[in-house]
Amino acid sequence: MASVRILFLTDNFPPEVNAPASRTFEHCREWVKAGHKVTVVTCAPNFPKGKVFDGYRNKLWQRETVEGIEVIRVWSYITANEGFVRRILDYQSYMVSAFLASLFVGRVDLIVGTSPQFFTACAAYAASRCKRTPYVFELRDLWPESIKAVGAMKNERAIRFLEAVEMFLYRKSACVVSVTRSFKEILVRRGIDGAKIEVITNGVDLSQFKPRAKDAELTAKLGLEGKFVAGYIGTHGLAHGLETLIEAAERLKGKGIAFLFLGDGARKEALKQMAAERGLDNAVFVDSVPKADVARYWSLLDVSVIHLKKTDLFTTVIPSKLFESMGMGLPILHGVAGESADIVREEGVGIPFEPENTDELCTALTRLREHPEELAAFRARCLEAAQHYDRTNLAMRMLGILQRVARR
Repeated sequence: MASVRILFLTDNFPPEVNAPASRTFEHCREWVKAGHKVTVVTCAPNFPKGKVFDGYRNKLWQRETVEGIEVIRVWSYITANEGFVRRILDYQSYMVSAFLASLFVGRVDLIVGTSPQFFTACAAYAASRCKRTPYVFELRDLWPESIKAVGAMKNERAIRFLEAVEMFLYRKSACVVSVTRSFKEILVRRGIDGAKIEVITNGVDLSQFKPRAKDAELTAKLGLEGKFVAGYIGTHGLAHGLETLIEAAERLKGKGIAFLFLGDGARKEALKQMAAERGLDNAVFVDSVPKADVARYWSLLDVSVIHLKKTDLFTTVIPSKLFESMGMGLPILHGVAGESADIVREEGVGIPFEPENTDELCTALTRLREHPEELAAFRARCLEAAQHYDRTNLAMRMLGILQRVARR
């Protein structure tokens, strides 16, 4: 098929380093390599602190080219990744700006709008109507269900309205690309045609995430010499329940096990205060770092800890750091029930434990520290399993879906 012109709307994009930014960039990069034209409409990079990154300004319109991808950055109301009302204003301002910017992009064959929140999909749908082209909903999170799960919103009338908008967007899309099988099953139960729902899981850029020796400079700087290091790398948000890791650090204090927390989010300061009040010299906190440096910090770990709060909704998600851990060859202690725990078991890459269960986390950590042969076996299986989630292959599968939509 001839070259496809793709317009992609996302409010997260590099130099931001969260999962939506990485997935979008790595997919779009591969599509450009395959000879297709990709335009991304995003905003000034600011996640998660709500501060515009150096070298950027929050302007009405900025244009740059990133590895062949045309990137248009628009103005939005910027706030930190905390505070429900301010974040809604952030999402809605981007929705309006992205829609208006889309009207000034030349002819395209289809438009993709990505979640977690669905205001981006609202902009994609509206732009698709104006440009008379199909739109694809990339489903990364069940929203507003996820904000209900963490207690960020309790107004039932508002939730019902948002759920009605959500269902409208699913129905009007030419295709829904879900990141988990569980999301697809839920949508089918809610009445969405399963034939229009495709599943492309998250994955890992194996050129960036691969085994490497522990970074000696960082090990010394962070005081981790001689320690068995369990690490959490990612957003420190309401959904992640990282208090469980702080409790584990307290129980394992003085036993040669250190916890490394890398990232930012709504709960970061509270977690640091909790660790300080308990005198935890084995809990080390590091702010977000540039994407190019993330693998250096992954290298410090002996095991990766993945955790979300214990709620039914989170049994349907697959944290993207699962695949990055595999790529780095890091055994996984997985505190998320459901589909992602099934992957850990089936691939044999680590030990699932019950979310928010400090006892099980401590037991698993001690077990791996005391049994290096089991740790080594998990490492080997991580590297084998990572090949199944190579981002390049997943990008090509999604491209095939987009080509079919454009052809229709």
